[in-house]
Amino acid sequence: MARKSSFERYQKRRLITSYFSVVISISLVLFLLGLLGLLVLNTKKVADHFKEQIALTIYLKDNAKDVEIKQLQKSLALAEYTKSATFVSKEEAAQQHSQDIGENFMDFLGYNPLQNSIDVFMNADYVTSETIEEISTEITAKDFVDEVTYDKPLISLLNDNVKRVTFWVLVISGIFTFIAVLLINSSIRLSVYSKRFTIKTMQMVGATKRFIRRPFIWKSVRLGMLGAFLALCGMAAILYYLNESFPELNILSDPILVGALFLGVFVVGIIITWISTFFATQRFLNLKTDELYY
Repeated sequence: MARKSSFERYQKRRLITSYFSVVISISLVLFLLGLLGLLVLNTKKVADHFKEQIALTIYLKDNAKDVEIKQLQKSLALAEYTKSATFVSKEEAAQQHSQDIGENFMDFLGYNPLQNSIDVFMNADYVTSETIEEISTEITAKDFVDEVTYDKPLISLLNDNVKRVTFWVLVISGIFTFIAVLLINSSIRLSVYSKRFTIKTMQMVGATKRFIRRPFIWKSVRLGMLGAFLALCGMAAILYYLNESFPELNILSDPILVGALFLGVFVVGIIITWISTFFATQRFLNLKTDELYY
């Protein structure tokens, strides 16, 4: 009796260890998938944030009238491509420039060489070389506008890098999703493997395949739900940290999208464990008794 009790305790410990490893594997894999999902969803948002930091600066001639400047600023503010339009007087520009260089340059020059200007920050969808060039040409045509400047190489580089990063994020997400399925499937198969003799015994006494599969699938689904819950807790912590550290990115600005991602991770955990358990049990149900020892 003592030997049997010791063996039963050993088997119980092995079973608990097996379940624990399955839950940890599922939670880690789903956590990684969730982070990749967050990255995919926020790649455009992060790129848009940087695009909207690029200013289109309109330098005005000294003889520009106040009414012309106000009219231009108002029309820019109402334009669909504008995020914000701010008038910067030559005095404000000189003060800012003096702060940047650490000394008052006008003490040496004796006058203020800077010009009145309007800084236009555009909506991200319009920050392309072609669109900005068209806008720049249209504004430059006005008589009281001296010139329009913007960082053209930076815009081209930013757009190229956004396309490149988006492509590779999608590729890496696909690869990791495939690896995730393999890892979870392997963990489930190892868990079912330890019960292969029980499966065959139940089959030999007349139990149907569906009847045999049901408890294994239900157990794995519950483990998948637990693993998904742990993964979602980790994702929530990461989201909270990012939102507190980088509030300008507005990561939680679309709660419906974030909620859909969380629900998707939870459902994926259930589906993968269900499918993996189904095929794992089916494999052992189709084996002959002698093949169970290999």
